[in-house]
Amino acid sequence: MTDLWDDARRHLIRYGGTFTPEIIAGAEGSYVITEDGRRILDFTSGQMSSILGHAHPDVVATVQRQVATLDHLFSGMLSRPVIDLARRLAESLPDPLERALLLTTGAESNEAALRLAKLVTGGHEVVSFARSWHGMTQGAAAATYSAGRKGYGPAPSGSFAIPVPNAYRPDIVDGDGDLDWRRQLDLAFDLIDAQSVGALAACLVEPILSSGGIIDLPPGYLAALRVKCDERGMLLILDEAQTGLCRTGTWYAFERDGVVPDILTLSKTLGAGLPLAAVITSAEIEERAHERGFLFFTTHVSDPLVAAVGNTVLDVAQREHLDERATHLGGLLRKGFDELALRYPVIGDVRGRGLLQGLELVADPVTKEPSDALGAAVTRRCFELGLHMNVVQMPGMGGTFRIAPPLTIAEADLDRGLAILDQALQDVTAGRPAV
Repeated sequence: MTDLWDDARRHLIRYGGTFTPEIIAGAEGSYVITEDGRRILDFTSGQMSSILGHAHPDVVATVQRQVATLDHLFSGMLSRPVIDLARRLAESLPDPLERALLLTTGAESNEAALRLAKLVTGGHEVVSFARSWHGMTQGAAAATYSAGRKGYGPAPSGSFAIPVPNAYRPDIVDGDGDLDWRRQLDLAFDLIDAQSVGALAACLVEPILSSGGIIDLPPGYLAALRVKCDERGMLLILDEAQTGLCRTGTWYAFERDGVVPDILTLSKTLGAGLPLAAVITSAEIEERAHERGFLFFTTHVSDPLVAAVGNTVLDVAQREHLDERATHLGGLLRKGFDELALRYPVIGDVRGRGLLQGLELVADPVTKEPSDALGAAVTRRCFELGLHMNVVQMPGMGGTFRIAPPLTIAEADLDRGLAILDQALQDVTAGRPAV
């Protein structure tokens, strides 16, 4: 094992944060398994992706069958799994979203969506949240503000950020001291209008900011944002990498607000852990882009292997009513977190929807002073006890956990995870003065 870690240190490029201190040899269901045989409950679904758990038998069977018959093609060739998945995604979405481009990653799908928006509108300016994460390719990285902006040269011109409507840490408040998100949004677009050169192309946002700290947009916010976009001739792009396909209790998070985006991007959950992403838009936008020569050739565009997996993911989600399951299990998880919050004053806030929830630890519940140290300590103790938890890997946000178990997790495993978290909080906070 020592030699392996020596090889890792010598030969791997570090790409952010630190590596988990054990080598993972396998995974099944809601658990990952170390080389020493230790079973660790996975409360992140891999990289917030494996909504069916690890090694789901239907996915395994699909991969084995498809890789033996048709795995990869020239980018201009089509296959039945690709056409079927595009049709089925359209059937799962409201009008006018009906045309899909199948890619591999969330960054790639956001890149394609931004290119579509720029080509169709003729603009180049893009608005995103100040704590967003949309990917590490050029256009997606330019719309990412939570990290990664320093040291890489200038971002493309026309990259604008607006404040996050964080109800726990409100920056603009009403007479009761609560977040006044309507005034915040109005002021944000006053500033956008002052900076814009008249070439606004798109607003790219997550319905629930994940790397931003699991910030759920207030009810009504998306509708108001839609109006701001329409007034300026911008396209509204929703990035549902982590919220799509049932995780929040509805098939798509935007359904709660009754707002249909101009372009929707999916990734992580669509492939349930395999590299599959999609861009879905209207016939009108697709046709206009095609007329203007839209180009997005990639090596793995429209690959049949992962498209077949995507169809299997939809099969399982429909058969097992994963939207309803996420609502039910999410309610149990929230109840458990709320009970922990009553016992541990370091839990400042619990938020999220369905099986995408956030837990924010604070050094002081009155001042809401954040505590990266607490988050790191609880993360380590959870892992020692057999639970993988993930904090937001950004300075000042390391006390916020992103909790996203598989949608197939058993209730007993949810209970086990809550019990481990309880023990970890007890161990880490022992000796801290009561508030």
